[in-house]
Amino acid sequence: MSGELLQQVITMAAAFLLLISFALLAQKRLLSVLHWFAMQGVVLAAVTALVAHANASTELYVSAAITLALKGVLLPWLLWKIIRKLDVHREVEPLVNIPLTMLIAAALVVFAFVVALPIEKLSHLLTRNTIAIATANVLLGMLMMITRRKAITQVVGFLAIENSLFFAAIGATYGMPLVAELGVAFDVLIATIVFGLFFLQIRSTFDSLDLDAMERRP
Repeated sequence: MSGELLQQVITMAAAFLLLISFALLAQKRLLSVLHWFAMQGVVLAAVTALVAHANASTELYVSAAITLALKGVLLPWLLWKIIRKLDVHREVEPLVNIPLTMLIAAALVVFAFVVALPIEKLSHLLTRNTIAIATANVLLGMLMMITRRKAITQVVGFLAIENSLFFAAIGATYGMPLVAELGVAFDVLIATIVFGLFFLQIRSTFDSLDLDAMERRP
């Protein structure tokens, strides 16, 4: 595959990641959120594999495999088990309605592209066109955390931000050292397990994962 064609494929995959971020913001059912989050992990692994192919990097191939296993399979499965355990399947109306959230998201994407444009001009990497998209994904993950009421959805937003930061590292520097990536992956896995334990404790204490219900509790 030629360098120019490979760059186009990577850019298209990055654009699909951005569409997934919009899809995450548009969902009300928690299971749909998990499906899109799993898809985000799969596409992220595919982008990592493409960058590994472009650089003939064995470490990036290993990173792609870890990303697929952890972020495309294991973390969504753990969150799904937590949702089944808590019997919570639907997100209540978000703090900001979906149409307004989409408008804010579009504005954040424009802002990200304006901020990242000077950086992209200085870069000569095949992945230079993905820097703005990675920045936009980080902002959309933050927006998801801000506009959702359910604690589980906010955790998915946090994990989406982590995915976006990993994607930014791939686009800006062709990835972190493998040892660092393994450490981050382990930390994310442990954090998800801890979040699950907190969810169970919160549910048993407040009988809800809705933040408004917690605030109303005397």
